[in-house]
Amino acid sequence: MNFSVENVRAQRVWFDKNNLWLALVDGRQLSIPKIYFSRLKDASEESLANYSLSGGGIGIHWDSLDEDLFVPNLLLGINAVTKKSVSA
Repeated sequence: MNFSVENVRAQRVWFDKNNLWLALVDGRQLSIPKIYFSRLKDASEESLANYSLSGGGIGIHWDSLDEDLFVPNLLLGINAVTKKSVSA
């Protein structure tokens, strides 16, 4: 099994009270605090559950929230908060 960032793909997304969780196709699970994502942190459970995977799992899209995440970036710790603080 290749565990490189280039091959990372999500197969499932779910949330608990404070975190975004990803099940990756290689068996790993990734947890990221929802507070890092301004459009996800206060969204309803129904909106959070209404996502689609794109590119075979390299992208996650929430149409109703106008949010897109790139899974390899999440594994590297790159998220909306990081991008904001870098450009500020």
